[in-house]
Amino acid sequence: MRPQKILIVDDEPGIIKMLETILRKEGYTVIGSAATGQEALDQIARHHYDLIVLDVMLPDTDGFQLCRSIREHTAVPILFLTARSGDLDKLTGLGIGGDDYITKPFNPLEVAARIHVQFRRQEQYQTAAAASPEVYRFGSLVIDKKAAQLWVNGAEITCPAKEFELLVFMADNPNQIFTAGQLYERVWGYDSNGDEKTVAIHIMRLRKKIEQDARQPALIVTLRGIGYKFVPPRAGQGEPG
Repeated sequence: MRPQKILIVDDEPGIIKMLETILRKEGYTVIGSAATGQEALDQIARHHYDLIVLDVMLPDTDGFQLCRSIREHTAVPILFLTARSGDLDKLTGLGIGGDDYITKPFNPLEVAARIHVQFRRQEQYQTAAAASPEVYRFGSLVIDKKAAQLWVNGAEITCPAKEFELLVFMADNPNQIFTAGQLYERVWGYDSNGDEKTVAIHIMRLRKKIEQDARQPALIVTLRGIGYKFVPPRAGQGEPG
């Protein structure tokens, strides 16, 4: 099994050194770093990384714009680091394809723990995928679990890792109701601690990709005050597109 590769993007050498030290102690041996957005894109073009730690404030760009560019190349998990604590910044980061969010100042052990959870969840997902149907076909919606591909109306749709994992989890458990907190715990792998907004943003992004009308969703349904459920279309029903 090849070692997991992590890229740290931050313009503060002290933060990079601190995270590298902690991550190496946790057993991660392949760690790349970049101090600018362009350096990060160059690294991503040359290497396959399994997870990216991304600072929002960079000298040549902001992390949000860089995240959009990264998503053109890879769907691996992106963990934002930022000194901004407002909900708007958090929702912006998650809305453009980020998977998790940590506010500075932070405990480096917390970053290591969240990275570890991301990788553990991926391993659990792969194990579960091997024990269930590899491909789901819901009308024009096709979910290929083994290839980690999403198809709608015959076109492949880019889907970041955590969005895809959330969709697969719901497809694996059709017609079951889950609260936002339960989805966060089952898909992200740790207690919600008020992070229901993270789930809501990922649900919103998925709906834009798979629903015929994201404003009136028929596949991922909200039960107001309760939670969400995935409702597979019955034969003869309208298909997503």
